[in-house]
Amino acid sequence: MTDITLLIVDDHPVVRDGLRGMFAAPGSGFRVLGEASGGVEAVALALRLDPDVVLMDLRMPEGGGVDAIAELTRRGARSRVLVLTTYDTDTDTLPAIEAGATGYLLKDAPRDELFTAVRAAAGGRAVLSPAVASRLVTAVRAPAAPPADTTLSARETEILVLVARGTVNRAIAAELFISEATVKTHLTHIYGKLGVKDRAAAVATGYDRGILGRARPHTPRPAAAPPTGPPS
Repeated sequence: MTDITLLIVDDHPVVRDGLRGMFAAPGSGFRVLGEASGGVEAVALALRLDPDVVLMDLRMPEGGGVDAIAELTRRGARSRVLVLTTYDTDTDTLPAIEAGATGYLLKDAPRDELFTAVRAAAGGRAVLSPAVASRLVTAVRAPAAPPADTTLSARETEILVLVARGTVNRAIAAELFISEATVKTHLTHIYGKLGVKDRAAAVATGYDRGILGRARPHTPRPAAAPPTGPPS
């Protein structure tokens, strides 16, 4: 049987060393192709090495895991991404799954559970730790409720202003030094807070509520100038 190939992504060298030692053990059925300390490096290595599974941490100073997952998804990478982190909050879990992660495990998972999860991820099967699975089920079953706060944040307002200027998502991402996936997430929040479903409606509502300033008044076409010659 062919070994499952791995890319280990974590900003802590001790964690990477521990994972490498675990997966590189003789007879484990795994082969570590490389390591990365941040999301940007992880994307480059995953595209070059083409591992079966990427073990991805989330919070890293040199590029976060969610943005890296979204970029790999956008680039059509074959590798499956299995998140391995210490965080199981909704703000970490849901964005990672939405970005394209195949699974989500916590770092306190036993070795056998981790091995089983990597094999499952390599086969394209979803893997979730019990705590994360419980959170996702709760989020899905929770009745939809109107947002408690409909006020746009400073970043959301900044993005709405750019949308009002006709700026596309890719250009917004470049101007604000964020990923397109992050722009889309902000737009989703903007739509929810404004109660709209698309960009045009968001801009119109932004003017109506004064978020983008006063609504643009209709400017009548100027009348034709009178003749400049001497009166007849």
